This record gives sequence, structure tokens and C-alpha cells, in this order.
Amino acid sequence: MKANDGRARGLDAPRTHDRTDGLAMRPYQWIALLITILITSCAAPDTRHQIVISTREQKLALLDRGNLMTIYPISTSKFGLGDWRGSRYTPLGQLEIAEKIGDNAPPGAVFKDRRRTGEIVLPNSPGRDPIVTRILWLRGLEPQNANAFTRDIYIHGTPEERLIGTPASYGCIRMRSSDIMNLYDIVGIGAAVTIVDGALASAIPGFVPRGTLAIR
Repeated sequence: MKANDGRARGLDAPRTHDRTDGLAMRPYQWIALLITILITSCAAPDTRHQIVISTREQKLALLDRGNLMTIYPISTSKFGLGDWRGSRYTPLGQLEIAEKIGDNAPPGAVFKDRRRTGEIVLPNSPGRDPIVTRILWLRGLEPQNANAFTRDIYIHGTPEERLIGTPASYGCIRMRSSDIMNLYDIVGIGAAVTIVDGALASAIPGFVPRGTLAIR
């Protein structure tokens, strides 16, 4: 009886061990995960590009090493400027791109809580005003915009493209889907964002408007 009990335990033990191994991560899997985390955390911030936004002119300028690349029309808050918790204002001052969301999403892809819903909304669809296409989540770097990240202040696409060029948002900076896709592909996490209540010329040294800028 003892011998039989011993054999039974011997047969059972390997099967139990196999089940445990199936649920646990192998050492090489842990190593791969740690390497991925280290690479992500050590990625250099984008110090090459800078975004300057004029709420007065409803324009966004993209700079490359201080040189003006292009200007896009935008839409900031219809409620005004500020950064109070629970408000719907557009914050001013120095911020940065904290997260990029929407890789490879098609134009008009709807996001809710920064996740795709699977729905596509066409530009100027009646009665529709979701966040679409791409999200650049902003983090404030000054006391005057310290709540920007927790208030979910983004640069994002909007289906209400007919309102671009006028204050129409609930605090975020809205762009046409084609424009936010282009901007998203250029700037990286850590890129500086400056929002001013003045003209672009007051915030960009040596700014000279040109007829070749991409203002549409």
C-alpha cells in the first residue's frame, strides 16, 4: 500500500508541476519584459520639435529646431482660458506632450476614455462631437497649468471641422483629422507645447508669416 501510494504521488507530481509552469512566466519572458520597460523609460524626449498655440489667432505653429515648419488652424475652448479643476478652459503657459494615443487609427476613429470604440465619424456629422483620430495628451509644467493632465487636456481630432478657426472646444485644442495625423507623426513625447493668449509673432522669435504656410 505504501509503495502504491508513493507511485501515485510520483505520477501526480509532474502533472501538477506542468500546470504551474503553464501559468508562470519563464525567465526569458521576464527578461524580455524588463528590457521593453527599460527601453520605453529611457527613450529620449523630443527636444527637436516645439508647438506654439495662439488662442487669440486660433492657430498652431510647429517648429523644428526653432525653425517654423507649418501652421495649422485650430479650435480652443469656447468657455475661455484657465486651468481650474473641473473647468472647461484651455490652459496657458508651458506644457509638454505626455502621451500619444491613436497609432494607425483611421481618420474619424472615435475615442472614449482614450480607447477606440470601433466607430468612425465623418467630418461635420450632424449632432456628433466626439474625440477622433489622434490624441496628444498634455502635461502642464507650471503652477498656472498644473491641472492640465488630470483635466484630460489634449490636442485631438474633431469631426466639427466647420468650427475650426473659432473657439468651440470644451478645453482641449481641436484640429482637423488630416492635420492632427500629420502633427502626430512628427512630434514625439516630451515635445514642448506653449499656449499663449497673444499672436504667434509674440511667442516665436523671428516669426515672419509666409504665403507658403499650410494654413487651410
